[in-house]
Amino acid sequence: MGNIWVAAFVGFIVTVVLTLVGLVFIGHLIGGLVAGLLARGGMSSGALAGFLSGIFGGIIIAIIAIVGFGIAGIMLGGLWGSFAGVLGGLAVGFIAIIVAIIGAIVSAIGGLVGGAISR
Repeated sequence: MGNIWVAAFVGFIVTVVLTLVGLVFIGHLIGGLVAGLLARGGMSSGALAGFLSGIFGGIIIAIIAIVGFGIAGIMLGGLWGSFAGVLGGLAVGFIAIIVAIIGAIVSAIGGLVGGAISR
């Protein structure tokens, strides 16, 4: 199982680099493909590694949004501002997770193909 996590992290890095270049969904597909190739466990392991590589970004953005909005709320409005900030962060984090799930599905398809190739 350690293979899958390393493969997912490498696929995530590939996805981030290609997304920064401007290849949004193609980057997810290629990142998932790389994760699937590195997982070397067949199609199911490749799809799992691809999905994980696609979802990492959404999870990171959600955590940063919740913490960042909470800190901004404390600075601007004390305890009630903190409460409102965390709620705003949860809303942004929820949207980030939903968008990341769409990218993760594309990455899982790439991982499925990569897993099939590596087998």
